[in-house]
Amino acid sequence: MNDAADIKANFDACLAEIRQHDHDRFLSLLLAPADKRPALLALYAFNLEIARIPETVSEPMMGMIRLQWWREVLEGLDAGETRGHHVAVALAEARRHVELPLSALSALVDIRERDLDEEPFEDMAALEAYARATSGQLMVLAAMGLGGEAAAETHRSAIEHAGIAFGLAGMLRALPAKAAQGHVMLPVDLMRRHDLDPHGILQGRMSDALGAAMREVGGAAREHLAAAREDRVPKEILPALLPASLCDRYLDIMLADGFDPFRDRAEVPAFRRQLRLLGRKWRGRI
Repeated sequence: MNDAADIKANFDACLAEIRQHDHDRFLSLLLAPADKRPALLALYAFNLEIARIPETVSEPMMGMIRLQWWREVLEGLDAGETRGHHVAVALAEARRHVELPLSALSALVDIRERDLDEEPFEDMAALEAYARATSGQLMVLAAMGLGGEAAAETHRSAIEHAGIAFGLAGMLRALPAKAAQGHVMLPVDLMRRHDLDPHGILQGRMSDALGAAMREVGGAAREHLAAAREDRVPKEILPALLPASLCDRYLDIMLADGFDPFRDRAEVPAFRRQLRLLGRKWRGRI
């Protein structure tokens, strides 16, 4: 297999993983300019790889070792040291063509240490800061890949707001899966305010208190989404923010009366998500 074919095989492997495990970003990826898709694909595959580490290790220490492995991979990218990992190969190739600063990629690795901590966030501010450092920073990097660092920095506030909204909505969607893994994502102050017993969440029990807490997190997500929409970002970087345009529908489902996250699924058919994304791209707004 020649070099070009080998690189294509690695990108294809990344695409298959994104399509299976991060379908919203996969759909938004298809709406990016063809020459920019490889960079977004490598970035999203990298994010997926480090985000899923807690699901693939048996104890936190193993997760820390895996994160350290990725830090070392990033340090060697410019020297062509990819250790044969398909995501690293794709990331190294992408960085030959677009701006994806190593410092920002390393910051994404660092924040994922928080995923290995079983203690819940102290307050909503901490949860929102986490969403900004993960989903928000990923959108900023995607915008850099699409339109360069200057465009991303000019519209950083809107991009981060969109990322926080998408991150908070994603946290609510992942609540039952995280509970099954022994993690409570809702902040401590929020649970105290609504007299919510975290053991009930871990045991998969819906309650009025949990519903109220979810509505508060959902309300914060809507506020960030509204803030993001105040800025009309250039069309060239819009695909980076498009996943956030799906938040409305997810939140409508999860915050509806009678919704039970442990029984019901906050799913939107793929064709409806595609139509939503296409419509938003056509309008030039998320």
